[in-house]
Amino acid sequence: MNFPQNLKYTSEHEWIRVEGDIAYVGITDYAQEQLGDIVFVDIPTVGETLEANEVFGSIEVVKTVSDLFLPVAGEVLEQNEALEENPELVNKDPYGEGWLIKLKPADLKDVEGLLDAEGYKAVING
Repeated sequence: MNFPQNLKYTSEHEWIRVEGDIAYVGITDYAQEQLGDIVFVDIPTVGETLEANEVFGSIEVVKTVSDLFLPVAGEVLEQNEALEENPELVNKDPYGEGWLIKLKPADLKDVEGLLDAEGYKAVING
């Protein structure tokens, strides 16, 4: 299982990668593996400013729908349009082509308070 060191993680299985003043958000390799084959990604919050831990969308698999939680407060700038036709990209490449949203964090310092790769491994290994 893959845990890139350049990302920050949440205990709800989202990751965040900051590039300048914009951040990419997705779900972890562990989360996509637990969910199974992803068939639909719904992000109705583009253009909205949300608080940390608010639901920004959902992922649908064959038997269930799971909420997606924002790692830090900020404005949802865009969703990954490629997922409309190819939601399985989240399964194939969760840290690359399978990113979910671009976010403008309200405060970049909030990202530092999230889990690093080792902290996230500890969460999923109990």
